[in-house]
Amino acid sequence: MMQLETNYCCKDKISSTVTRCSELDPALSLELEKIIEKISAPKKGLLACDESPASLEQRFQEIGIDNTESTRRAYREILLSADKSQFSQYISGVILHHETIYQKTSEDVEFVKFLRRRNIIAGVRVDRGLVHLFDTEDEKTTQGLDNLQENCIRYKQEGCHFAKWRCVFSISERCPSQLAMITNANVLARFASICQRARMVPIVEPEVLNSGEYCIHRALQVHEEMLSILFRTLNKYHVYLEGMILKPAMVLSGIKNAVRCTPQIVAEYTLKALRRTVPTAVPAIFFLSGSQTDEEAVLSLNTISAYSNKKPWRLSFCYGHVLQNAAMKIWKNNPENADKVQTMFLKRAQLCSEASLGKLRIEEIKQNMQISIVN
Repeated sequence: MMQLETNYCCKDKISSTVTRCSELDPALSLELEKIIEKISAPKKGLLACDESPASLEQRFQEIGIDNTESTRRAYREILLSADKSQFSQYISGVILHHETIYQKTSEDVEFVKFLRRRNIIAGVRVDRGLVHLFDTEDEKTTQGLDNLQENCIRYKQEGCHFAKWRCVFSISERCPSQLAMITNANVLARFASICQRARMVPIVEPEVLNSGEYCIHRALQVHEEMLSILFRTLNKYHVYLEGMILKPAMVLSGIKNAVRCTPQIVAEYTLKALRRTVPTAVPAIFFLSGSQTDEEAVLSLNTISAYSNKKPWRLSFCYGHVLQNAAMKIWKNNPENADKVQTMFLKRAQLCSEASLGKLRIEEIKQNMQISIVN
């Protein structure tokens, strides 16, 4: 599908052992732009299918399924083999876990190759999970920078054209701390720089967790400060902004706050934060769902996309649970349920696709989501 083999070099060599890249080779820049053009095609979003075996444990337990490599492989094959024409109509790329990269379908085809045959771009999660950030109030940073360059080069050779890295920020009276914001900005910038020079588009995910009792005004303040620090740091690391994708959370009040904000308020505050901090050079913003319900995530995306003011970025979704929740409950590791699973998954994908264009009516979203719950 993608003929993107190019030679490139980094400029401004300081010594034989240290290289400072002030700009990307034009051929590499063009390659990254072509990948993003395919990923951010209108009406399409990303399927996050990169849950670790540990994170799938509880979800499989809830439906009475053993969490083994074979069951994880079987479940993902059912999702990824849904009707080809509909799948590629709503989904442009899939973020895979490391385990899935090296698994094969029941017909002995590697998943990355299987996706390529279906005109879907394969990506991969490259971070290695959260760890405690010392000298903070239980704030987190993300590990995995060691050997990241070698890993990205290997994933590119395997056929992956983009990679995702997640850092998280919690909100309280004293959090996120400056230490957490600066540390995670540097981690995300290092990831993005390394990723681009391995010819992969970085999906930069700075997730503000919406646990707690804070109001949406406090959330807006945190989003703006965090994103401002992040993009200053990305520029310091000479990250090619036209060759990256931002995957942020929407601006939401704390889940324990008594006041639940309407989708209109969420859209207003989310776009306010993004306009104040995200350069127009960034080509695309793909929202994560966070702790919103499936219905809330679709409603919020639809309202943001339909918001009257012009938006300089391509806005879409990078959802995992929203696309998979209803389908997984139907699956129950029963091959006879495959058609129903795929039908439900594609229904959710279509809803998210239309929401990314702001074309859904609230009644339509509620009705379709209720049908999904009933089924």
